Amino acid sequence: MLSRLRGWVRAHPVIGALVLIGIILIGWSVLRPRSRAYAYVTEPVARGDVVRRVTASGRIRALNTFKVGAEISGQILAVHVDFNTPVAAGQLLAEIDPTRPRARVAQAEAAVASAEAALAQAEAGFARAQTDIAVQDRDFARRQALAGRGFLSRADLDGAENARAAARAGLQTGRAQIASARAQIAQARAELSAARLDLARTRIVAPAAGVVINRLVDPGATVAASFQTPNLFEIAADTNRMQVEAAVDEADIGQVREGQSVTFTVDSYPGERFAATVRQIRKAPSEAQNVISYAVVIDVDNRAGKLLPGMTANVEIVTGLRRQVLRAPAAALRFRPRAEDRGTARPPSGTIVWVAGEDAYRPSPRRVTLGLQGEDQVEIVTGLRPGERVLVRSRSTARPRSAGEDGARDAGDGDGGDDG
Repeated sequence: MLSRLRGWVRAHPVIGALVLIGIILIGWSVLRPRSRAYAYVTEPVARGDVVRRVTASGRIRALNTFKVGAEISGQILAVHVDFNTPVAAGQLLAEIDPTRPRARVAQAEAAVASAEAALAQAEAGFARAQTDIAVQDRDFARRQALAGRGFLSRADLDGAENARAAARAGLQTGRAQIASARAQIAQARAELSAARLDLARTRIVAPAAGVVINRLVDPGATVAASFQTPNLFEIAADTNRMQVEAAVDEADIGQVREGQSVTFTVDSYPGERFAATVRQIRKAPSEAQNVISYAVVIDVDNRAGKLLPGMTANVEIVTGLRRQVLRAPAAALRFRPRAEDRGTARPPSGTIVWVAGEDAYRPSPRRVTLGLQGEDQVEIVTGLRPGERVLVRSRSTARPRSAGEDGARDAGDGDGGDDG
């Protein structure tokens, strides 16, 4: 066979040469290194801080807020404070027309005086009944003695006994009239106290020192307190200390503890971060669009006076911190190189990252043990050494096909591999 092939080549040298060149070109096209249109992006493993955070949003509120209302109905005669007015405890805020309450006080005072006069009359009647019963007792004793000696009939003695019994009944009636008069005095005095209380309530005063943050009434307005107390003012007791009520998702609430450090931002000061502390985790759930969340109360120092009630706070609660530990980018846990670059060896089980080697397209899988896992960085307990580089994403190296296309796509994730 081989001798025939050599004979054919000697007989056809030109054709044989062309066939050989074709074979060489085909082999070269198959075996030559292929240029790839992507490259892997790596980051080094190094020591640093790993922070785990829970993000949430909430509203800034005063630490103690009092709603001051009116307990009686009437027309507002005067309002003595305005928005942002500092007030002291007991300071007059507004006045309600006191005409009707004053009339009720006068009527109640007259009722007390009438009841006291009735008591005096009942006491005089009781004293008269006591005198009358003493007289009847002496008269009955005399008549009884005369009847015993036969100088008085039995009918006269019975009449004296009946008069004595009537005097005793009058004494009991006097006692009852005194008790009734005293009860009427107590009732009249209670009504007088209620009338005086309503008169005092026409003066709306501050329950504690603070700053008026809301005024809901103007002079001339009429307030009606028939079914519920109408709110007239809202007072923040101390604006130097504020609180943030943040809604934390049920998936993250298990990481939150009292005393944890918090930082937050507000739209009014986008370049500034405010420090705070978790004070309370409320166990009452709230549901909005089938999402369960829990209120976390955060204490804030506001001595600078920048924060105002009602501002929206974007909160980050530090739920874990490791300082100067070996760490790697969290993206390395999710990234996987392309199938043709993974090789035929089966990667180890567990949590793995891909470590760059001498060949940029032949990374090796490495099993790692993790510690604290943050949003951007994770703590590496075992499996990696400082300085090793791990794959975090891929980027395209293809040239743009036209001037309007961004062919480099340096920031593209997943062009050269699978995330997860």
